[in-house]
Amino acid sequence: MENWLIKRARLTPTRVAVTDGKKNMTFSQVASAATNIAGKIVALHDKNDRVALIMTNNIQGYLVIMALQQLGKTIVLINRRLAVAEINYQLADASVTLVLTDDHYDSRLAVAQQIKFSELPEGQPVLPIAEYPEDFVTSVMYTSGTTNRPKGVMQTYQNHFMSAVGSALNLGLTADDSWLTVVPIFHISGFSILMRSLIYGMRVVLVEKFDAAQINTLLIHDTITTMSVVPVMLKQLLAVLPENVNYNDKFRAMLLGGGPTDKLTLQQAQAHRLPIIQSYGMTETASQVVALDAADIHDKLGSVGKPLFPVSVAIRDQSGQSAQQGSIWIKSPTLTVGYLNQPAKLTENMQFGWFNTEDYGYFDDDGFLYIQGRAGDMISSGGENIFPDEIEATYAKMPGLDDMVVVGVPDQLWGSVPVAVVSGVDLSVAKLRQYGREKLAHYKVPKHFYVAKTWYRTASGKVQRRRFETALSELKELK
Repeated sequence: MENWLIKRARLTPTRVAVTDGKKNMTFSQVASAATNIAGKIVALHDKNDRVALIMTNNIQGYLVIMALQQLGKTIVLINRRLAVAEINYQLADASVTLVLTDDHYDSRLAVAQQIKFSELPEGQPVLPIAEYPEDFVTSVMYTSGTTNRPKGVMQTYQNHFMSAVGSALNLGLTADDSWLTVVPIFHISGFSILMRSLIYGMRVVLVEKFDAAQINTLLIHDTITTMSVVPVMLKQLLAVLPENVNYNDKFRAMLLGGGPTDKLTLQQAQAHRLPIIQSYGMTETASQVVALDAADIHDKLGSVGKPLFPVSVAIRDQSGQSAQQGSIWIKSPTLTVGYLNQPAKLTENMQFGWFNTEDYGYFDDDGFLYIQGRAGDMISSGGENIFPDEIEATYAKMPGLDDMVVVGVPDQLWGSVPVAVVSGVDLSVAKLRQYGREKLAHYKVPKHFYVAKTWYRTASGKVQRRRFETALSELKELK
């Protein structure tokens, strides 16, 4: 493939590529600035094929990404919210010798060179690489590590290109679109937007910090057409969106990923004529592989939709046979080529080109996919399979309950039983149990309820069940 940025700058040089609300840059200006920064990176004399990057969603970080791609470097995208020990593990695992950081990152890391963007030296002229091999690994992202030690997911240009194709066919995206990017760029949900921008020629609107009121103002008054959110973001946006106020007339897709949301939130979105497109994907698949069209959301509430055009999805039981309900397997050109330094890890989950996502789900009679939860989250209680996601979604509409996370704990009689960590106002065991018993099978109602001290989430908004499970002994039990 031709160098994406250079080709886009040649095709549409004067079209706006990126903005932060204060500064606009055209594709031609981005190409020029990226080449200049590439020369500064070369002056650091780091010969490593991989460079780690710690950044926020700002133009300077965006340009450094583009610069590293001009040099043919593999970018190891680091979550800046991690502890130093966690980051050092990833740097050592990726064998990087250079870390480039935004100017506000001050922790000292175990690496040969750690350079802030503003401290890059004077550069030298460089010639951007002319072509990208399709199988070249352009990005490495570490999984959130909610269940095991983080693994470095390798993503090729082909992965990103096919992901962009599937997204365009599903959403009908064109150069006239404008995608607001507040989900972190160091995650696939954010990084994929930058890659798609180069392919489609669309504008990216970068926002460093999520502020629901400010985001709503942007979506009301700017001509933004698309935004990616996780459920917690969507809830906060709707909570402060004034009644009878809708987003700008060109807005047409709120892409919702990162886990399920509740029926009440989706109904609130419908009241504002907000087109929610629920989706399903992961770092290993270079973003979403399944999506629910907004036109189907009323009839298929709770579904993540149908596979995107380049993607195949199957449901299999534990023996690998086709099943009505079971593990979700996918075959997709967006699937990672492997985990960095751990080639056997991907092979463990592969069978004849199919990948076991380790998620549980089922198709309905119309071919819509429903996600029940992670295999590792499932609670086996007295022969019944209990999925925490279902319990949490049921309780989401309970008055006074702000958040709930359900985990399984050992039980001498049943093997395992569900318990819940909650936050909210005026909560009691009696109220919580009564609410659950009215809407759930009795064995699904949590046996104990604990009051949360803090809410553990990854940077992408996913609940970290294992941390709640570990913290149970320190939490106060509701009586």
